[in-house]
Amino acid sequence: MNPIRVLLADDHHLVRTGFRVILEIEDDIEVVGEAADGERAVGMTRALRPDVVLMDVEMPGVDGLEATRRISAGDDEPGGPAVLMLTTFDRDDYLFAALRAGASGFLLKNGTPEALVDAIRVVARGDGLLAPELTRRVIATFARPGSQPGDDVASEAALDSLTPREREVLVLVAGGASNAEIAASLHLGEATVKSHVSRVLAKLGLRDRVQAVVFAYEHGVVRPGG
Repeated sequence: MNPIRVLLADDHHLVRTGFRVILEIEDDIEVVGEAADGERAVGMTRALRPDVVLMDVEMPGVDGLEATRRISAGDDEPGGPAVLMLTTFDRDDYLFAALRAGASGFLLKNGTPEALVDAIRVVARGDGLLAPELTRRVIATFARPGSQPGDDVASEAALDSLTPREREVLVLVAGGASNAEIAASLHLGEATVKSHVSRVLAKLGLRDRVQAVVFAYEHGVVRPGG
Protein backbone atom coordinates (compact mmCIF):
# COMPACT_ATOMS: atom_id res chain seq x y z
CA MET A 1 0.00 0.00 0.00
CA ASN A 2 1.39 3.39 -1.00
CA PRO A 3 2.08 5.89 1.81
CA ILE A 4 -0.05 9.01 2.22
CA ARG A 5 1.85 11.84 0.53
CA VAL A 6 1.72 15.05 2.57
CA LEU A 7 2.74 18.61 1.68
CA LEU A 8 3.45 20.95 4.62
CA ALA A 9 2.47 24.62 4.21
CA ASP A 10 3.43 26.92 7.10
CA ASP A 11 5.51 30.10 7.20
CA HIS A 12 7.40 29.01 10.33
CA HIS A 13 10.35 26.73 9.61
CA LEU A 14 10.36 25.30 13.14
CA VAL A 15 6.68 24.39 12.86
CA ARG A 16 7.24 22.60 9.55
CA THR A 17 10.21 20.75 11.05
CA GLY A 18 8.10 19.67 14.01
CA PHE A 19 5.34 18.40 11.74
CA ARG A 20 7.87 16.53 9.61
CA VAL A 21 9.36 14.81 12.68
CA ILE A 22 5.88 13.80 13.88
CA LEU A 23 4.75 12.48 10.51
CA GLU A 24 7.85 10.75 9.22
CA ILE A 25 7.94 8.23 12.06
CA GLU A 26 4.68 6.84 10.66
CA ASP A 27 5.14 4.01 8.17
CA ASP A 28 2.12 5.02 6.11
CA ILE A 29 2.89 8.77 5.76
CA GLU A 30 5.51 10.47 3.57
CA VAL A 31 6.27 14.21 3.63
CA VAL A 32 6.91 15.15 -0.02
CA GLY A 33 7.55 18.88 0.32
CA GLU A 34 7.37 22.08 2.33
CA ALA A 35 6.01 25.51 1.41
CA ALA A 36 6.49 28.73 3.38
CA ASP A 37 3.54 30.61 1.83
CA GLY A 38 0.28 30.00 0.04
CA GLU A 39 1.60 30.78 -3.43
CA ARG A 40 4.26 28.09 -3.16
CA ALA A 41 1.75 25.70 -1.61
CA VAL A 42 -0.49 26.00 -4.67
CA GLY A 43 2.41 25.53 -7.07
CA MET A 44 3.88 22.59 -5.19
CA THR A 45 0.47 20.95 -4.92
CA ARG A 46 0.10 21.05 -8.70
CA ALA A 47 3.64 19.79 -9.23
CA LEU A 48 3.82 17.09 -6.55
CA ARG A 49 0.15 15.97 -6.40
CA PRO A 50 0.16 15.14 -2.66
CA ASP A 51 -2.74 13.28 -1.09
CA VAL A 52 -3.02 15.81 1.75
CA VAL A 53 -1.94 19.42 2.11
CA LEU A 54 -1.41 20.41 5.75
CA MET A 55 -2.21 24.13 5.48
CA ASP A 56 -1.64 26.97 7.93
CA VAL A 57 -4.25 29.76 7.79
CA GLU A 58 -2.12 32.87 8.26
CA MET A 59 0.86 33.10 5.91
CA PRO A 60 2.47 36.05 4.11
CA GLY A 61 1.26 36.99 0.64
CA VAL A 62 -1.31 34.39 -0.35
CA ASP A 63 -2.79 33.06 2.89
CA GLY A 64 -3.97 29.53 3.56
CA LEU A 65 -7.63 30.29 2.84
CA GLU A 66 -6.91 31.69 -0.63
CA ALA A 67 -4.45 28.88 -1.33
CA THR A 68 -7.14 26.35 -0.40
CA ARG A 69 -9.62 28.04 -2.75
CA ARG A 70 -7.11 27.87 -5.59
CA ILE A 71 -6.28 24.23 -4.92
CA SER A 72 -9.96 23.27 -4.75
CA ALA A 73 -10.84 25.30 -7.87
CA GLY A 74 -8.07 23.65 -9.83
CA ASP A 75 -8.94 20.17 -8.65
CA ASP A 76 -10.90 18.88 -11.64
CA GLU A 77 -9.66 15.30 -11.32
CA PRO A 78 -11.08 12.59 -9.05
CA GLY A 79 -8.98 11.83 -6.01
CA GLY A 80 -7.44 15.28 -5.81
CA PRO A 81 -5.59 16.49 -2.72
CA ALA A 82 -7.45 17.04 0.53
CA VAL A 83 -6.62 20.19 2.50
CA LEU A 84 -6.36 19.93 6.27
CA MET A 85 -6.28 23.39 7.87
CA LEU A 86 -4.25 23.97 11.03
CA THR A 87 -4.18 27.20 13.01
CA THR A 88 -3.45 28.64 16.43
CA PHE A 89 -6.31 31.09 15.89
CA ASP A 90 -9.57 29.92 17.43
CA ARG A 91 -11.89 32.03 15.28
CA ASP A 92 -15.25 31.19 13.74
CA ASP A 93 -14.61 33.30 10.63
CA TYR A 94 -11.52 31.22 9.83
CA LEU A 95 -13.44 28.00 10.42
CA PHE A 96 -16.31 28.79 8.07
CA ALA A 97 -14.09 30.43 5.46
CA ALA A 98 -11.88 27.31 5.41
CA LEU A 99 -14.85 24.98 4.94
CA ARG A 100 -16.32 27.11 2.17
CA ALA A 101 -12.91 27.33 0.49
CA GLY A 102 -12.94 23.54 0.14
CA ALA A 103 -10.97 22.34 3.16
CA SER A 104 -11.65 18.76 4.20
CA GLY A 105 -10.76 19.34 7.83
CA PHE A 106 -9.88 22.00 10.38
CA LEU A 107 -7.77 21.47 13.49
CA LEU A 108 -6.28 23.72 16.13
CA LYS A 109 -2.53 23.50 16.73
CA ASN A 110 -3.07 22.82 20.42
CA GLY A 111 -4.03 19.23 19.59
CA THR A 112 -1.89 16.15 20.12
CA PRO A 113 0.49 14.58 17.58
CA GLU A 114 -1.76 11.51 17.59
CA ALA A 115 -4.78 13.63 16.65
CA LEU A 116 -2.84 15.19 13.78
CA VAL A 117 -1.76 11.82 12.40
CA ASP A 118 -5.30 10.44 12.70
CA ALA A 119 -6.71 13.52 10.97
CA ILE A 120 -4.37 13.10 8.01
CA ARG A 121 -5.46 9.50 7.63
CA VAL A 122 -9.14 10.49 7.80
CA VAL A 123 -9.00 13.18 5.11
CA ALA A 124 -6.68 11.04 2.94
CA ARG A 125 -9.36 8.38 2.64
CA GLY A 126 -11.90 10.97 1.51
CA ASP A 127 -13.71 11.76 4.74
CA GLY A 128 -14.07 15.18 6.34
CA LEU A 129 -12.99 16.03 9.84
CA LEU A 130 -13.52 18.73 12.44
CA ALA A 131 -12.03 18.83 15.90
CA PRO A 132 -14.85 17.99 18.37
CA GLU A 133 -14.86 21.48 19.87
CA LEU A 134 -15.23 22.95 16.38
CA THR A 135 -18.17 20.68 15.52
CA ARG A 136 -19.96 22.01 18.59
CA ARG A 137 -19.32 25.56 17.41
CA VAL A 138 -20.68 24.84 13.93
CA ILE A 139 -23.92 23.70 15.54
CA ALA A 140 -23.94 26.58 18.01
CA THR A 141 -23.56 29.10 15.19
CA PHE A 142 -26.84 28.00 13.64
CA ALA A 143 -28.54 28.01 17.05
CA ARG A 144 -27.91 31.74 17.56
CA PRO A 145 -30.89 34.10 17.42
CA GLY A 146 -31.16 35.58 13.97
CA SER A 147 -29.34 32.73 12.27
CA GLN A 148 -31.35 31.87 9.17
CA PRO A 149 -31.03 28.86 6.90
CA GLY A 150 -29.81 29.46 3.38
CA ASP A 151 -32.46 29.98 0.74
CA ASP A 152 -30.61 30.33 -2.55
CA VAL A 153 -32.51 28.82 -5.45
CA ALA A 154 -29.71 26.52 -6.63
CA SER A 155 -29.30 24.94 -3.20
CA GLU A 156 -33.03 24.47 -2.75
CA ALA A 157 -33.22 22.79 -6.16
CA ALA A 158 -30.35 20.51 -5.22
CA LEU A 159 -32.10 19.56 -1.99
CA ASP A 160 -35.29 18.81 -3.92
CA SER A 161 -33.32 16.41 -6.12
CA LEU A 162 -32.56 14.16 -3.13
CA THR A 163 -34.64 11.04 -2.72
CA PRO A 164 -36.32 10.50 0.67
CA ARG A 165 -33.65 7.94 1.55
CA GLU A 166 -30.84 10.31 0.56
CA ARG A 167 -32.37 13.02 2.71
CA GLU A 168 -32.47 10.59 5.65
CA VAL A 169 -28.79 9.89 5.08
CA LEU A 170 -28.00 13.61 4.97
CA VAL A 171 -29.76 14.15 8.30
CA LEU A 172 -27.75 11.36 9.91
CA VAL A 173 -24.48 12.61 8.43
CA ALA A 174 -25.27 16.07 9.82
CA GLY A 175 -25.74 14.45 13.23
CA GLY A 176 -22.20 13.09 13.07
CA ALA A 177 -23.11 9.46 12.38
CA SER A 178 -20.53 7.19 10.75
CA ASN A 179 -21.39 4.94 7.81
CA ALA A 180 -21.65 2.00 10.22
CA GLU A 181 -24.05 3.91 12.47
CA ILE A 182 -26.15 5.02 9.50
CA ALA A 183 -26.28 1.43 8.25
CA ALA A 184 -27.51 0.22 11.64
CA SER A 185 -30.08 3.01 11.92
CA LEU A 186 -31.53 2.48 8.43
CA HIS A 187 -31.02 -1.30 8.30
CA LEU A 188 -28.77 -1.06 5.26
CA GLY A 189 -25.38 -2.46 4.31
CA GLU A 190 -22.37 -0.18 4.73
CA ALA A 191 -21.62 -0.35 0.99
CA THR A 192 -25.15 0.87 0.27
CA VAL A 193 -24.74 3.71 2.76
CA LYS A 194 -21.44 4.71 1.18
CA SER A 195 -23.17 4.90 -2.21
CA HIS A 196 -25.98 7.03 -0.75
CA VAL A 197 -23.47 9.41 0.85
CA SER A 198 -21.57 9.74 -2.42
CA ARG A 199 -24.77 10.56 -4.32
CA VAL A 200 -25.81 13.12 -1.70
CA LEU A 201 -22.45 14.88 -1.95
CA ALA A 202 -22.57 14.83 -5.75
CA LYS A 203 -26.12 16.19 -5.96
CA LEU A 204 -25.38 18.99 -3.49
CA GLY A 205 -22.03 19.83 -5.05
CA LEU A 206 -20.16 19.14 -1.82
CA ARG A 207 -16.65 17.80 -1.37
CA ASP A 208 -17.06 15.75 1.80
CA ARG A 209 -19.04 15.07 4.96
CA VAL A 210 -17.81 18.19 6.75
CA GLN A 211 -19.31 20.40 4.07
CA ALA A 212 -22.48 18.30 4.24
CA VAL A 213 -22.82 19.09 7.96
CA VAL A 214 -22.49 22.84 7.34
CA PHE A 215 -24.86 22.70 4.35
CA ALA A 216 -27.51 20.81 6.33
CA TYR A 217 -27.51 23.39 9.12
CA GLU A 218 -27.31 26.37 6.75
CA HIS A 219 -30.33 25.18 4.79
CA GLY A 220 -32.51 24.06 7.67
CA VAL A 221 -32.38 20.34 6.88
CA VAL A 222 -31.51 19.84 10.53
CA ARG A 223 -31.65 22.28 13.42
CA PRO A 224 -29.61 22.43 16.62
CA GLY A 225 -31.25 20.26 19.23
CA GLY A 226 -33.54 18.72 16.64
